[in-house]
Amino acid sequence: MSRAGVQGPEVAGATGPDRHEAAPVVDPRALRQVCGLFVTGVTVITSGMGETADGTTVNSFTSVSLDPPLVLFCLHRESRLRPVIHRTGAFAVNFLSGPQERLARAFAARDTAAIDEVRTHPSGTGVPVLSDALAFLSCQLVDEVEGGDHVIFLGDVLELGVLRQNREPLIFFRGALGSLEDKLAAGHPMWDG
Repeated sequence: MSRAGVQGPEVAGATGPDRHEAAPVVDPRALRQVCGLFVTGVTVITSGMGETADGTTVNSFTSVSLDPPLVLFCLHRESRLRPVIHRTGAFAVNFLSGPQERLARAFAARDTAAIDEVRTHPSGTGVPVLSDALAFLSCQLVDEVEGGDHVIFLGDVLELGVLRQNREPLIFFRGALGSLEDKLAAGHPMWDG
C-alpha cells in the first residue's frame, strides 16, 4: 500500500530497517478521510472582551496534563480568532452538547455568529463563556507552536465548570456533526459475552 492510500494495515512511512528514505507525500484528502474516523467532541473557543470578543468552532481539543492543568487546541494560521487570543492572552473552551449543532455551524463559518447573539457570561479571565454550553474551561495562554498550516495553542486551566448536567456531547465523525447517542445507536453493543 502506498502511504497516500487509505487501506491496509501497514505502518505509514515504514520503509524497512533504515527508515531514513524520503516518505511519499500524503494526500490531504486521504488524511482527512482517515482522521475523520476518529470521533472528537466539538467546542467553541472564545476569546476577547467586550466588542473584541469572538469565537470559533474547533474539534482539535485535548487535555495535556493534570498537574499542571494544561490543555491544547489547534487553529488555522489565518483564523480570525488568532489575533484576538494574542491580544487577550486568554481563551475559554466551551464543550457543546448534542442539541447545539446549529451553534457549532454558526461559529464555524467565516462570517460567524456574533458573540453578542448568544447567551454568555464572563469567565475569571474576562473572556466570555457560552452560558448554554455543556461545560467550559477558562485558560491563560501559555504557549503557541506553529504546526504546518495550523497553530497549536497551549493553555493553563484557571477555572472550569459543568453548566448542563445529563446532556449528550456534540460529536464530529466522518465529517458530520451529531449527538453521541445518534451516532452510536446504529452500531453494535460494546460489551463481552
